[in-house]
Order: sequence, then C-alpha cells, then structure tokens
Amino acid sequence: MEQKKRVYTLYRVSTVGQVDQNDIPMQKQACREFADSHGWTILKEFSEKGVSGFKVSAKDRDAIVDLQTAALNGEYDVLLVFMFDRLGRRDDETPFVVEWFVQHGIEVWSATEGQQRFDSHVDKLMNYIRYWQASGESVKTSIRTKTRLGQLTEEGHYTGGSVPYGYRAVDKGRRNKRNRTVLDLEIDEKEAAVVRLIFQKYVKEGMGSLRISRYLHEQNISGRSGHGFPNISINHILKNKALTGYIVNGDAVSEHIPALQIIDEDTFQKAQEIMSDRVTHRNAYPLNSKGQALLAGKVYCAHCGGRLTLTTSGSTTKVIDGVKRKIPKIRYQCHYNVRHPGECDGQSGYGMSKVDRIVDEILRLKLAQIKGAPKSDVLERRHKKEIKAAKTTADSAKKKLASLKAELEEYRSETIKVIRGESKLTAELLTGLLEETTQKIALAEEETQAANARYETAVSSSKQVEKDYAQLLSWADIYDHSSLPEKKMIVANLIEKVTIGRDYQMEIEFNFMYDDLLKFSLPANSEPGEIGL
Repeated sequence: MEQKKRVYTLYRVSTVGQVDQNDIPMQKQACREFADSHGWTILKEFSEKGVSGFKVSAKDRDAIVDLQTAALNGEYDVLLVFMFDRLGRRDDETPFVVEWFVQHGIEVWSATEGQQRFDSHVDKLMNYIRYWQASGESVKTSIRTKTRLGQLTEEGHYTGGSVPYGYRAVDKGRRNKRNRTVLDLEIDEKEAAVVRLIFQKYVKEGMGSLRISRYLHEQNISGRSGHGFPNISINHILKNKALTGYIVNGDAVSEHIPALQIIDEDTFQKAQEIMSDRVTHRNAYPLNSKGQALLAGKVYCAHCGGRLTLTTSGSTTKVIDGVKRKIPKIRYQCHYNVRHPGECDGQSGYGMSKVDRIVDEILRLKLAQIKGAPKSDVLERRHKKEIKAAKTTADSAKKKLASLKAELEEYRSETIKVIRGESKLTAELLTGLLEETTQKIALAEEETQAANARYETAVSSSKQVEKDYAQLLSWADIYDHSSLPEKKMIVANLIEKVTIGRDYQMEIEFNFMYDDLLKFSLPANSEPGEIGL
C-alpha cells in the first residue's frame, strides 16, 4: 500500500484586518479539504499574520526559514498553500524560493492552482510569470491604496495611523463603504495646552528644544506615554504643520480645517524661521535666551566692522535686598581691537548694561510712538501713496490700450471704403496704419500687464504691511512687561544690527519688514535709520 504523503501547510495574510476577517480559517479549510481529497496527511500548519509577501523578504520570514529547515531534514513531502502568492509576491525572489523547495524533493501545491512543476523551461517560465504578475498586482494595489488615502486626506478625513500629539481619534458616526466605523480627529485640549506652551517657549522666549524638554520635566508635564518629552519629540511637534489646522498624510494635505487648528499660521512659520536660522547659523535669532545680554550677536564695531562678543571683566559689588553681592561686569568686546592694537581705532569694549539700556529705551520710545500714532498716518507713509501711484499708472495704461484698440477698429472699418473707392486713404497708407497700430497695441498690452502686476504687488505688499503693523502693535503692548527672554526675541525680530563707535555713538539697522514703520516714529530732528547718542 502506498504511503500517505506528509504535508506541511502555509497560510498568510498581509494585514491585521484580514486576520479579523477570518481569511486564515478560510485558507485552512480549503487546504484541509484538498489534502483529504488526495489522501494526504497534514502534519503541521504554519500561519503568518500581518506579513506582506511583497515587502518582506523570504529570508526575514520565520515560517519560510522553518519550512526550508524542515525540508532539509526530510520532515515532509508536500508544501501546500491556498494560492501560490501566499509564498510571496516578489518577482525577484519568490520564483526561486519555490524552485528551491522542488529541487530539495518537496512538491509545491496550491489548493486552487494545482502543482508547480519544473519539468521543462516552460514550467520555469510560467513559474516566473506567475510571481511577476503577483508582484505587479501588489504594486498596483499599493498605488491604488495610496492614491485613495491621499484623496481621503485631501477631502479632510483622517485615514488612520498614529494620532498627532494635540489630538485624539473619536467616533463621530462616519462609516466607510463597508459600513464600518472610521474615526475622525478632534483637538485634545489637555495636550493642545502643552503644544501651545511649547510654541510659546520656543517662539516668544527663545528656548531651544532641549531647554523646553527640561522645563516640561521640571513642571511635571508628561507626554502621552506618561514619560517626559525628549527634545526629538519637541522638534517633531514644532515641525508638525497639522497643528495649524490640516490633516497631513505624506504628500497629501487637506484644505484648512479651523476646528483642528491649535497653532496660528504666523506662529508656526516663525518657529520654522527660528529653527532654520539656528541650523544655518545666520544669527538672526539668539541661539539661546538664557544670557543677560539683550543684543547678543547683534552688535558690531563701527570702526572695523567686526561683530562684538560678550566678555566678563572683573566684578562690582552691589547691595541687593540688604546683601552685598558681587556682580560680574559684562562687556561687548571688539576682539579685533584687542588682538590688533592700533588697527582698529574704536574702543576695545562697551558696557553691556549701558548699551542694552540705550537700545531698550529707544525701542520703548519707538513702540510707544507707533502705538500712539493714528493707523492711517503710519500706513500712509509706507504704502498708500505707492498703491495710489501704481493704480494711476495702471489706469492710464488701460485707457491708452482702449484708445489704440478703438483706433484699430476705425481703420478696419475704413477698409471697405477703400475697396469701394470711397475713402480718402490709399490701400498702401491704410495697410501701414493698420500694421503700425497693431504694433502699438502689442506694446500697450505689455505695458498694461506690467502696470497691473505692479499694482497687484503693491496691494499684496500693503496687506503684509498691515500684518507687520499689527505685530508691532502687539509688541508695543507687551514689551514693557516682557521678561528678558521675551524681549530678546522681540529685539531679534526688530533689529538687524546695532553698530557702535566711540563714546557710544550708535546706529540701529532695523529689520527691513519693520524699517519704514519704525522710521515713522523717529524724533523730528533724527536722521532716518540713525540715532546719535
């Protein structure tokens, strides 16, 4: 009597969702029925749950490795699967895995597709074509899935995955096409408060991610896992565009969703600017806000042009709360002057407290004047005249173009008269006039387009000035009561550089975005952009 063939089976599903849908029991039932119909005995069954046959290599799949080991030990005769793609979907690997089993004396069968043989070159070709098709189907399925998920994201739907910090996934009654519950995002106010605090410390107070991490730990503020916030997590939060009210999934981004906005766009963009500045070392913003200097990195020597650095030179004794304390004397020092005596005719250094006090008083004065001036007067200086001039030019160009087009129509209507011999113009003269006017119209159209572009630019710039003005008013409201770290960040935004010479003669160069607005508040006897002290 012929001995029954010993069978090992392999069942695989790519996703956990397929496990929930009982795909493995279905495969198992089909394989058992197939083995019974052939009189075979199933000795062992292998199951892979949530393993992609396309993404995961055979050498990294424990079941395949165990089956190959058992084959070498002669433990079974037949490897049975529901469909051959359960062995894998990689066209550069799976055909050779199947051939390996056959070469080692194992028959490879599918309960739905029969036996895979290698008796001829055609068998090998068919084996390769099968997995080439399976690989292509995996690629197409991946593309379809990615495309659909992107479309759902753009439509404003959460499609799963990790929930960004600051939000929670909730059931709002939405169902998919299979009538299954799908979740939506909403703001988690407890986490959102931490997100706002992180941006406050980073943008308003100039703290770096490491200092923010330590600060949150000191305040006993923990993350979602119950542990603290490492600086990597802080950076991830600071870079997350979703916090401004978008659902983001790879390259797909939804329209703005106000109900999901935790951080306003301006604050988020400012955080990105600060982060970029610190990476590229442009020094537009202080690298940290711990020091006592208001203008660190912003002060330059008027004589040699070198950047002044902070240094300590001795100390002075002060009575604070009835106790004598030694306070270090901090200066802005010109290293070039110190290292190259006689080559820089400026001072070797300037007292930090005096320089900072002078700039602080100037800023207070200018912000107070901005705050007290009528909005229309401030904005008139910057852009209203420019907009008016641009509009006048655009209207004039439009009128000229309309006049030339009307002239062209007159010449065209004259054509019939010339043909009938009723016109005082000759055909040659009329042709010349038509060509000349057509050329003038082409030039006038270019001029009109350019004039309209200048007008649109002026209007757009005016809107930006409105935002700059609003920001100045905000700083004017809080500057007097701000902490030193907050003042340092305001100064970093307002001041590009401070140039200082002998006897504390200073020139302040403001950030170009605020320069004209701040010039408006200069005292009447001061030169624009320069204050002598």
